[in-house]
Amino acid sequence: MDIEYKGANCLRISTKRHVIVVDTRLSLDGMEDYKDKSATVQLSTQRALASPFYGNILTLDMPGEYEADGLVVRGVAATRHIDKPSDPKQATIFRMTAAGISLVVVGHVAPDLTEDQLETIGSADILIIPVGGGGYTLDAHEAVKITRQIDPKIVIPTHYTDKGINYEVPQSGLDPFLSELGAPQESLTRLKLKSVPSEEALKVCILERSR
Repeated sequence: MDIEYKGANCLRISTKRHVIVVDTRLSLDGMEDYKDKSATVQLSTQRALASPFYGNILTLDMPGEYEADGLVVRGVAATRHIDKPSDPKQATIFRMTAAGISLVVVGHVAPDLTEDQLETIGSADILIIPVGGGGYTLDAHEAVKITRQIDPKIVIPTHYTDKGINYEVPQSGLDPFLSELGAPQESLTRLKLKSVPSEEALKVCILERSR
């Protein structure tokens, strides 16, 4: 499994069978939408914000159970960070298993996940989570809280300040999240895994934004 960071909350996750793209509507953050002709699955953590890909691609933006050629995806309904608890749940947290590796993608959700949500999500080898705050998405403290609840082996932070990204809502940098989490860090151009991560303790992988 290879994981590349494209900026904001957008990622490209590739396995031998699939290319999965996440939150590709980068035009919402002053960039061009991410497009990948090789993509087979598109995940959108916010409803109705998936990109209009062409060709044979499975687009998921709602809760449910999905399976496609060895890829198992579970979508868990969640409240958006900008919404009230009583509002309809318009966000989806995705848990997927591919190539024997489990991965959870968290979008711009409210920080107080219920026991039912956490049980449905389960633990994961890799957690991808926004950390920039600003009232739009999880801030450092909220992201650390969810990271500890899900208890992954590797966490990949997303949606933090970047000179190349014109966020509609200004975002904080990585340092508050890294400081509060207090886990070892590694900076990479991409994360490459051949099997389940062997880390005994949590590690932060900071991925360089690629085009």
